[in-house]
Formats: sequence, C-alpha cells, structure tokens
Amino acid sequence: MLFAIVDIETTGGYSEGNRITEIAIIITDGYKVIDRFESLINPGVPIPPFITGLTGIDNSMTDGAPHFSEVAEEIYDYLKDCIFVAHNVSFDFSFVKSELAEAGIELKVKKLCTVRLCRKIFPGFPSYSLGNLCRFLNVEIENRHRAGGDAEATYEVFTKLVASDSEGFIITSLKANSKETTLPPNLDKEQFNSLPSFPGVYYFHDENGKTIYVGKAIDIKKRIAGHFSSRNSAEEKLRFFNNIYSISFELAGNELVAFLMESHEIKRLWPPYNKIQKFPEAQFGIFSYYDQNGYQRLSIGKVQKTPPLFSFNYLTDARDFLYAAVRDFDLCPRLSGLQTTKKACVDYSLKACKGACVMEESPEDYNKKVEYALDGMKQEKPTFAIIGKGRSRYENSIVLIEDGKYQGFGFVEDNTLNHIDDFRNVITKQKESKDIQKIISQFVAKQEKGKLKGYKFITLTSDKIVVE
Repeated sequence: MLFAIVDIETTGGYSEGNRITEIAIIITDGYKVIDRFESLINPGVPIPPFITGLTGIDNSMTDGAPHFSEVAEEIYDYLKDCIFVAHNVSFDFSFVKSELAEAGIELKVKKLCTVRLCRKIFPGFPSYSLGNLCRFLNVEIENRHRAGGDAEATYEVFTKLVASDSEGFIITSLKANSKETTLPPNLDKEQFNSLPSFPGVYYFHDENGKTIYVGKAIDIKKRIAGHFSSRNSAEEKLRFFNNIYSISFELAGNELVAFLMESHEIKRLWPPYNKIQKFPEAQFGIFSYYDQNGYQRLSIGKVQKTPPLFSFNYLTDARDFLYAAVRDFDLCPRLSGLQTTKKACVDYSLKACKGACVMEESPEDYNKKVEYALDGMKQEKPTFAIIGKGRSRYENSIVLIEDGKYQGFGFVEDNTLNHIDDFRNVITKQKESKDIQKIISQFVAKQEKGKLKGYKFITLTSDKIVVE
C-alpha cells in the first residue's frame, strides 16, 4: 500500500476561481520515502500580495514555471496508484482534482486526512493545525507555507501516525463505508454515528461551542450526511465545513414542528452561516387618520409603534387589499393613499369617485362609508390546533393558532384536551413572524388539498369548546 503525501500552495482559499502555484508529492509506504515530486506552477493569473506575504511565492518566481497542464500527466502518474494524504485533505484534493480535470484527467483515488487521523490516534491536543502538531510531536518544519516544507512535515507526522495506530484506524478509515474522508476534519465520527434518523433540528458548533448553523430535517442523520457529501468548493462553503467541531440536535416529532423550531432558533441564535430567516421583517399596515377638512383618510405604512388597523407581510398585499376596499365600498383612491395627485383623483374624472377629494362629497357622508368599509374589511380569522406525531410513541405535538395568529407549539401525552385553555397550557408561547405565517399557511393549503398526511386539524370555537 502506497501513500502520496501532498501539499500545495495556491492563489486563494478555494479551488473555484483559484489556481495552484506550487505542489509537492512524497510517495511513501508509511515508513520510508520511495519517491518525490516538487515544482512551482505557473497559475496563469496574478498572485495576490497577501499570498506572496504568506508563502513568499511571487509572480517572478512562477513566470518561468510550467503550467499545471504541462505536468498534469506526470502528477497523475504519481497519484493514480496511491492513497491521497494531506493535512485537511478536502482542500488539497479539491484543487488537484480540479486542475487535473481541466487537463482532461479524472482523479479517482482514496483519501486520508491527517487532521482526522491525528484527532483519533493522538486525542487531546489543544490544536491540530500542522504547526502545532509538529510542535507536540517534535517534528521540525523547514520552509513553512511552502509545498515542499509542509509536505515533508506532513510526511513525518504521517509516519508517527502509522507507528502509533495500534487499533488499525488508518485501515478502517479506508473502508468504503467509512465516513472519515467526507466528514469535517474537526468532527468526531462517533458523534456523527450517534445521530438519530428522526425529524428535528440540528446545530453545528464551532471550536468554542458557538452555534454556527441551524437546520431542520425529516431524517436528521441523512440530512447532515447530505451536507458533507455534497460539499461545494467555494471559499465560504469550505470555511463552514472546516469550522464544524460538534453537532447537537433536538427531536421534533414531525416536519411541521421541525420547521417551526428551525425558524425560532435561527432568530434566537443568529447563526453566521444561516442566510435566510435572519433579516428584519418589514411588515406593512393600513392606518386611519383625519385630515384638516375632517375627512377620514386611509394610508399604507410600515408597522412601527402605532398599531395598524390591518397588517400585511408585503406591501403589494396591503395595496391589493386597499384597492379592493376602494372598489367595494366606493371610497376615494386619493384619500385612501393610492393616488398622489394633489387635486381630484383619476377616478373622479371617470365618475367612479363621488368627489370627496375635491370636497363635493361631505366629510360626514364620506366618513360613514369609511367606517362601513372598515367594518366590512374585518375578516374573522380561525382558531385551530394542528395535532401531529410527537417525539415518542405515546406523545403528540400541538401547534396552536388563535384568531389567525401563531401562538406556539408543545408536546403532550394526554389526548383528552377538551378546552382551548388545555391547548394553551401545553404549548410554549412563541413569537409569530412572516416565516412562521408562511410555514403555517403552506401546511394549511396542503391539508385543504388533501395532500397532507399524519396531521389532524381541530377547529376551536369562540366558546372554547373543541369541534372536530
């Protein structure tokens, strides 16, 4: 069994959009060096100054070096019959595989990560960076941040791993069903193996235990495995992958509660790698006020301190609602904030407005129509509960909506809930949000279309008696 210890220097931190500037390969059987390859590579693009500051490699050094395509066949010959070994192997492998693919060569080899191997064989070190590992293991590094120097140091670390691997962890890591080469380098495999295959939310934590990502899943273990098997080579994705040190989870019982839990936790924890559901929600409302001539006017504005008559998640929804009210209740579009003209509204010239905008219709008559419209615009909103599977065989989940507003969710083993207060007492009160409203409405729509299975919808009447 031969191993190819690989280290590269690059123009940037991810393979997508960046190139290799130097590569070193040491072929070994785990005990001695069998062959070596080392070369600067002309990346074909300028080397950023900060990369030069880190590695010492500048454009003048690579100008006369071969392009990767010129040495691709030679590099492939070194790698094709070996196990690809690197410190944080996903980084080096993604670059080499990408460069070879551009040269028309497909690289299919097994991989080993010395970070993961060291965490298993040398547990308890405060850091597993190459520099710190060499210090802990008494390995000297020369030419740090150069491919040859770092490859030599990785080789020395690897030989110590081979000599100390009394439990055969290296061989186990190479088996087809092992997750060692797909899991994040800093994540304990046993923690992944212990994940449940049930609905819930999961949390990725960094080195300090801080939550960096929250996700939901019908099958927690399968979903997390999907994160790791479909990694993107983009810089942020690789940084995210390398920043995962531990995983925790909460069971939800069913998909609906998992959705609700995820939305709540993202807003509570504000994880840096969650992009959606984090930004402030601009709600819009319809407001009423009297102008200096005594006309009751309507307007649309953002919901701030003053409570609106009606609230909406989107401006277009508020405008559509108000347009319908103007049409149905014979209101003036200018006095309803839908037209900005300072004189008569457009509808007046079409004889569709009775002239409140030019004071031909009295404030008393117009205001009566406004009040009638406001009463007519009020819609009775439902109060209901959604019953779903719980976290255990004898448990159910309860999601409560009162007057159209989400109240929260909870779990209960007692199925004899007969009063609305019973439902209120078993839920944990939570804030409603645009995302929550969307989640609930989607599940209600599926129920109405007969496409939702495993849930029971219970309508709660105003006198607080359950009606099924």
